Amino acid sequence: MGWYCEHVLPRLLDHAMDTEQTRAIRARVTRGLAGEVVEVGFGTGHNLTQLPSVVTRLLVVEPSQSSMRRADSRIAATAVPVEVVGSDAQRLALPDASVDAALCTWSLCTIPDPVAAVREVRRVLRPEGQLHFVEHGVAPDEKVRRRQARMNPLQRRLAGGCTLDLDIPALLRLGGMTITQLQTYYGDGAPKVLAAMYEGRAVAA
Repeated sequence: MGWYCEHVLPRLLDHAMDTEQTRAIRARVTRGLAGEVVEVGFGTGHNLTQLPSVVTRLLVVEPSQSSMRRADSRIAATAVPVEVVGSDAQRLALPDASVDAALCTWSLCTIPDPVAAVREVRRVLRPEGQLHFVEHGVAPDEKVRRRQARMNPLQRRLAGGCTLDLDIPALLRLGGMTITQLQTYYGDGAPKVLAAMYEGRAVAA
């Protein structure tokens, strides 16, 4: 991954993704989770404090060892058992229909093949299981979309491969999911190129 992506970027993201706004969003997205949950893109563990008490086990997928080390204190402080099950969301090391729910917060943008990751989530979800998600993606305004396209090369270099203008609803559908709840909005406190949010729930189509 390179020294910058493995050692500097996780530290920057650990702070940038822990704000009053992101905590409020995480609280909404994690609401209703229960049983065994797989989290795609665990990062440094900011979702742990938001998990409902009825979550019995969290199976985490995270490519950055530095992020996992930074999560150690949060893992130690939670009552939820946390098990690392892999580093590649495109190939989950879990049996078919083995988890009750899936969680993904601001992670699809950095996965090389996000549709493959969604297909894997669909595969491991039990019947009636839901994907709880929030992602940034393509802006609703054409002017902002043009800026996103211009900024993508630099963004990918500085932010670990992050793509600004993913069409989140489209890639969820391509991955075999049906969106059951969706809110779209611009987040506060960031340029619009970074702040077009897609928040909701999806089930296997």
